[in-house]
Amino acid sequence: MAISATVDDIDRAILRELQNDGRLSIADLAPRVGLSPSPCARRVRMLEERGIIRGYAALLDEVVLGFGVSVFVSVKLDRQVDDALKQFERAVKNFPEVVDCWLMTGNRDYLIRIAVTGLAEYEEFLTTRLNRIEGVASIESSIPLRRVKGGAARRA
Repeated sequence: MAISATVDDIDRAILRELQNDGRLSIADLAPRVGLSPSPCARRVRMLEERGIIRGYAALLDEVVLGFGVSVFVSVKLDRQVDDALKQFERAVKNFPEVVDCWLMTGNRDYLIRIAVTGLAEYEEFLTTRLNRIEGVASIESSIPLRRVKGGAARRA
């Protein structure tokens, strides 16, 4: 079922406000979306129960924490069969440098974003861990110059 069919304008307003500030209290959220606190709390709870709101988190500044370099890495496996995919995924889940990992369509099997303190740390990660995962056929790295836009899916 499409999310747009299950979420009305008030739910969208709640989601927008919570994306902007996940620490909003129900008392502060309710007037922003045109509800009193009790119905607002019920709607938030329903959005959570339906899995639309999966959780709440603090957004960290990677650069301030010392992770000044992101690297996007495309990985091609020597074969794309269940065992090889599972083995690769198990390995990357254990690497703290891996921030995101996506199974892809196209001519590469995975797209990974790595966050490291610098290129020396990336080289160490690449040569001592990523290259050593059995079944990795090729790796292509791209270093972004700057983020133009970031965030989560939103609908006005």
